[in-house]
Amino acid sequence: MTRKMLGALALGATIAMAGAGAHAQATYPKNDYANKANWLCWTGKPGDACAIDLTTTVVKADGSESVEKFKADPKAPIDCFYVYPTVSNDPGAVSTMNIGPEELNVVKAQLARFGSKCRIYAPMYRQFTLTALRAGIAGQVVPGARDPASRQVGYNDVLDAWNYYLEHENHGRGVVLIGHSQGSGVLTQLISKEIDGKPVQAKLVSALLMGTRLPIDKGKETGLFKTIPQCKSPSQTGCVIAYSSFRDTIPPPANSRFGKAPNDDQVAACENAAALGGGKGELHAYLSNSPPISGAAMPKTVWVKGKPNPTTPFISVPGLLTGECVNKNGFSYLEVHINAVPGGPRTETIEGDVVGANGKISEDWGLHLIDANLMMGNLVEVVGQESKAWLAKKK
Repeated sequence: MTRKMLGALALGATIAMAGAGAHAQATYPKNDYANKANWLCWTGKPGDACAIDLTTTVVKADGSESVEKFKADPKAPIDCFYVYPTVSNDPGAVSTMNIGPEELNVVKAQLARFGSKCRIYAPMYRQFTLTALRAGIAGQVVPGARDPASRQVGYNDVLDAWNYYLEHENHGRGVVLIGHSQGSGVLTQLISKEIDGKPVQAKLVSALLMGTRLPIDKGKETGLFKTIPQCKSPSQTGCVIAYSSFRDTIPPPANSRFGKAPNDDQVAACENAAALGGGKGELHAYLSNSPPISGAAMPKTVWVKGKPNPTTPFISVPGLLTGECVNKNGFSYLEVHINAVPGGPRTETIEGDVVGANGKISEDWGLHLIDANLMMGNLVEVVGQESKAWLAKKK
């Protein structure tokens, strides 16, 4: 993924947040979310985009390998509602409702694995496109890109899908909200306007907002969300896990778009699903064995020196990565450390940086490309524990 494309992802989150203040007249007809064709993932529907192969090769430090199969649970006791990041390459400022390879790739990387703990609902929505965002970064304007309605239609779609889900599919079940980048921005609006402090909040198992900078008041556990605190243990429910990730060797520079709240009275939320109580924890990563999100060319990792790479869709590297939420130089973020064994058979690094055309790493983006992959196993485990806690409280 190029720097411009990554910028689009991050800018998409900003646009989604900014759209909360728009008061434009609707210029787009409502989608019919009773039609399952308007859903990317819906557990049990024909053509469910999340019903895919998630087989993983586990590569240990000594170079030995084993294969881990995945099985979804169509009878999971809670639900997950997901909003994907800026991925659409459709022409124009606003995407169509047609499912393309971009949407299929991103749910494979970021969502489908949660199917072992929850029924999955992921609506298609008319997001502000990568096409328009790339043009804007280049100083060009795609027709309609400056129309406030173009910036608001995506949120309106997700709100309609959420309301349809609540009315027709929820039936009193707990729900986890999951998003990344623009998706996190849209969900931040939804939580602020439709859930925080309202009766539906009782259904909230947790919210997982990845690749965003959720504002938290200094010295408190809440901020933008007035009654939804940060998660501090796997048995806590009705809370939020939000973070952005950076290598410990490449911390956020002064111009970073992540890790800093909008004002000095707040900090950006950071919760480490590998150690919600604080400190360091081993990251149970599921790294895509193919280019992340966009399908753009990326350097190919050699997982074990001298051996052909596995062909499974995902790779797990136990013990290689640890993470810790830190506050450094005015930034709050997930600091990722690679426990490399120099000269060992397994890879000593991972891919995930944004690299410009000049071959230089764009340090301000951190590991935004793989925010979800880095802690996927930890997040799935936490959701499983939160599910049990939420169900126990309901009895």
